[in-house]
Amino acid sequence: MISNRIENIIAKFLTSQASASELSELELWIEDANNLEMFNRYVKINYAIEYNMKEFDSYGVKSKLQEAFARENKERKLKKLRKIIYYSAAAVVLGIVTTTYFYRLGLFDKPVATPVVVKNTIEAGTDKAILTLEDGSAVVLEKDKTYQKNNVVSNGKELVYDSKNKTQSALVYNYLTIPRGGQFQIKLSDGTKVWLNSETKLKFPVAFKEGSTRQVELVYGEAFFDVSPSSEHNGAKFKVLNKSQEVEVLGTEFNIKAYEDEDKIYTTLVEGKVAVSNSNSKKHLIPNQQSIVNLKNGNMAVNPIDAYNEVLWTKGIFSFKGKSLKEIMNVMSRWYDFQVVFQNPELEKVKFNGVLSKNDNIKEILSIIKKTNFINEYEIKDQKIIIK
Repeated sequence: MISNRIENIIAKFLTSQASASELSELELWIEDANNLEMFNRYVKINYAIEYNMKEFDSYGVKSKLQEAFARENKERKLKKLRKIIYYSAAAVVLGIVTTTYFYRLGLFDKPVATPVVVKNTIEAGTDKAILTLEDGSAVVLEKDKTYQKNNVVSNGKELVYDSKNKTQSALVYNYLTIPRGGQFQIKLSDGTKVWLNSETKLKFPVAFKEGSTRQVELVYGEAFFDVSPSSEHNGAKFKVLNKSQEVEVLGTEFNIKAYEDEDKIYTTLVEGKVAVSNSNSKKHLIPNQQSIVNLKNGNMAVNPIDAYNEVLWTKGIFSFKGKSLKEIMNVMSRWYDFQVVFQNPELEKVKFNGVLSKNDNIKEILSIIKKTNFINEYEIKDQKIIIK
């Protein structure tokens, strides 16, 4: 079985984000014949489609590897890593690689129209956020720009609150809002780290009240929490509130997705323990389980899931397994800040597997999806993408 760490390195390798040390680790791992076989099987299952296997250019992959190693000053590793190419040449596709579950014989022979690009102003997102202070004033946080005031400092990527700051009086709250096309991190005063995805808003105290439950509110959006354990805070629990559920933890890693335009809330446990509750029920999760709260009827279900795959967005990678084209485009629309329109509603249901870097060009992504022949054409008009 492939460990979560190796899965992560493979995903980064396929999206050209692996560091020199990670490439070395992957090289050593595949020297074992059993591991190499698992690598082949894993890539074929998760990151290949029959079309791409037919059209695969092994020399192109070699070139990509050479570029990656040159960037990391690891040219000498090429000879040993060529066995990856030899055994996996029919499976590996760099960049976004999609798997469709609706392959039909002869479909790829259908003529495909040329996409129309009127004006491509769609770019990948970046580190940015709006910090709303207790007096209502707003501070714009941006990549490579620093900010410091009293007990808080930002380097343009992360907001850090003074860990020594505790309060015995009434709590004072700040808000951190991530717009479409943005992402940001925050370290709360208790040491808890939170990764915030695009179109997300978090309410939190500037300092937690000593001896009381530590409580924040995910107003909307998606956030990954690495909670400082209760043992470091005199047993104080940690809770994440949302208008439709409550998550109670003791010290753990978990992800909550609660977007306003979706009718479900997803809570995924990576490590530790959480209790998810709403007005209807309460469920305890163990690692690699996900609770789903249906906002229409309040029902809650718990399903097994690959938790690590769900949080790869915090590593700069979008990973899709069995996701519909509509779901994929919704995720990307938040990051690239565009509106998507499907001319044929049936296209929304087509399912894919794949990984893509959050730095990929949107035109490249659309072109590869188009090669599956499930979309005939796409059109970009300013900040709108029309799927045909």
